[in-house]
Amino acid sequence: ALQENLDKKLFGQHLVNKVVVKAVRGFLSNTNTKKPLALSLHGWTGTGKNFVSRIVAESIYKRGLQSKYVHQFVATLHFPHADSINIYKDQLQSWIRGNVSVCPRSLFIFDEMDKMHAGLIDSIKPFLDYYELLDGVSYRQAIFIFLSNAGAEKITEVALDFWRNGRTREDIQLTDIQNALSVSVFNNRNSGFWHSTLIDRNLIDYFVPFLPLEYKHVKMCVRVEIESRGYAVDEDILTRIADEMTYFPREERIYSDKGCKTVDAKLDYYYDF
Repeated sequence: ALQENLDKKLFGQHLVNKVVVKAVRGFLSNTNTKKPLALSLHGWTGTGKNFVSRIVAESIYKRGLQSKYVHQFVATLHFPHADSINIYKDQLQSWIRGNVSVCPRSLFIFDEMDKMHAGLIDSIKPFLDYYELLDGVSYRQAIFIFLSNAGAEKITEVALDFWRNGRTREDIQLTDIQNALSVSVFNNRNSGFWHSTLIDRNLIDYFVPFLPLEYKHVKMCVRVEIESRGYAVDEDILTRIADEMTYFPREERIYSDKGCKTVDAKLDYYYDF
């Protein structure tokens, strides 16, 4: 189901498709994991990070994100005040410990990592490390997914280099981005992972790059959204919506600066649903 949903609904992200499916499938089938699975998803807004985390949840739990074993944290909502960081650390540790005690196969999703206060995420380092038990609790079956806009510039830089050299985005391999991405995030004060022990101790299993979406991918998003609402696709409207999106860099205009983020709202304007 994970593979099928990504194939049908995630566009222009061959690296994400390959890495996430292999990582999740391999982890779930391993009866002797040494540590929890930790995935860090990086890229511009609208490229599919939240969508992929939802698909992962739905592939593991019957109720998906609504499952009581799936826990979402949004930095600006759950950890808004910098002067309360020590309180947040205690609360976060207690929350994870309590939920994994109830269900070893718990999923934790941390959104807006680029707005997370530096040092806060390091409080969960013990849970991601190679411990068999911590106070009688094993965390080895848990899954942690981090979502962040940090590192998007580095990803775009690599994608543009390939484009300018006449190579397709499908030629980009994980090895072309992953190391530079982890270093970029580690040294970015506004990444949530600034000088984080999670990176320093290699506790993040994969830094997954979401490439910026091109014009053709935006059109794919529009088409799928129209079809999902049960309406016939009007090619003229589809093209107009894609044309209305803004693209960057300013001269080349290759990538949508909002990805597919505003497609839903634009459809409401054009279609009398």
